[in-house]
Amino acid sequence: MSETDLVRALAAVLPPESLVTDADVLEAHRRDQAQWAPAGVPRVLVRPASTAEVQAALRVASALRVPVVPRGAGSGLSGGANAVDGCIVLSLARMNRVLEVDRRGMFAVVQPGALNAAVKAAAAEQGLWYAPDPASWEFSSIGGNLATNAGGLCCVKYGVTGDAVLGLEAVLADGSVVRTGGRTMKNSAGYGLTRLFVGSEGTLGVITEATLKLRPRPPKATTLVASFPTLVGAGVAVTEIMASVRPSLLELMDRATVRAVESFGSMGLDVDAAALLLARSDAGGGQGVEELARMAAACEAAGATFVAQSADEAEGELLMQARRLAYPALEKQGATLLDDVGVPLSRIADLLAAVEQIASERGVLIGTFGHAGDGNMHPTVVFDRNDAVALERARAAFDDILRAALALGGTITGEHGVGALKRPFLGEQLGHGGLRLHHAIKGALDPLGILNPGKVF
Repeated sequence: MSETDLVRALAAVLPPESLVTDADVLEAHRRDQAQWAPAGVPRVLVRPASTAEVQAALRVASALRVPVVPRGAGSGLSGGANAVDGCIVLSLARMNRVLEVDRRGMFAVVQPGALNAAVKAAAAEQGLWYAPDPASWEFSSIGGNLATNAGGLCCVKYGVTGDAVLGLEAVLADGSVVRTGGRTMKNSAGYGLTRLFVGSEGTLGVITEATLKLRPRPPKATTLVASFPTLVGAGVAVTEIMASVRPSLLELMDRATVRAVESFGSMGLDVDAAALLLARSDAGGGQGVEELARMAAACEAAGATFVAQSADEAEGELLMQARRLAYPALEKQGATLLDDVGVPLSRIADLLAAVEQIASERGVLIGTFGHAGDGNMHPTVVFDRNDAVALERARAAFDDILRAALALGGTITGEHGVGALKRPFLGEQLGHGGLRLHHAIKGALDPLGILNPGKVF
């Protein structure tokens, strides 16, 4: 089948504005932010404006057996939205409306192209809050958040994206539409199909609508910062905090990350500390005061050399800015390979120590930061992109980190997804039986294997 045949078939069922063949535009839609993941060359870009147009495109793709790569805002970090040769890239960017916000029912109905920030803003207009907050919340789409089951800073208390999903509309590979879940807070009717689609990275269906759980806006948060002379001490503090309170945020940065942030923009951080811990309570009132006191006591007992609290919102945001600058600051040091692993809370210190050892053995700079409260860390390998040997060492270190996480009873991805970048390691985590079950589910929903091939497994 020629490219002309495919375009002609799509043009017969789609309006002209939904179909793009311009080479420069196709190039811009070849990959996400995982620059080191493989990316092919698409034949055509489809930009549907409705569920019906998604159906039409998938019916053509099924009839002609052409692979389809769903795409959100392109902010992914695992190559999950990277094109494969000869594919249709299906961009959901035009389906970007917040369709409904029900204040009394405490839910929102949104299209997949709506930005996380837009959903938060729409909820705020009704005095409500959409909790999931990946670092990319200002520019990532809800569809992408759903595809990877994105987390974020506040997920330690409020859960990841999947915890905020009540129901979905999705188009299957053959063009049929399914609806899962609903608008109720509890729903035990049938299999948990909503959870099946969340985190499936576009391999089972194309999500075209989501019903999301909203919450009351939490009180203003109180912030704590603590410096530790050892990684073990910081790890102990994390486990003790999580055993006694539920912070709204608990983040960690290691020495390499702190130094990168301080170099990026002088903020008065302790560059000699082995680790910096940032915590918040949004319980409000006396409960918030008590939670901060417990967290401070846990840090001091674990050997923190500096502990400070602040109820001042501006000061707290300044401390949070240091954490949000972690990745941009490391990017200033050179090219980066951003990892995303999770370990049990009791093994955080072991992971940090393993990363330090890997950095030493491979001769690379690795800055580690992340969501300590749920054991999800982001070791970031920094290297010279113009040095082939340095790139080889960086990739080896990246793989070493994945193996270290698995050896500690952890996972190869906490929130970024498997995509193409970590596909070789999924079998090590799932085992033969788990991988076989994945293939069976994929075969049932996408028997021709056209949806996002080469991703996840």
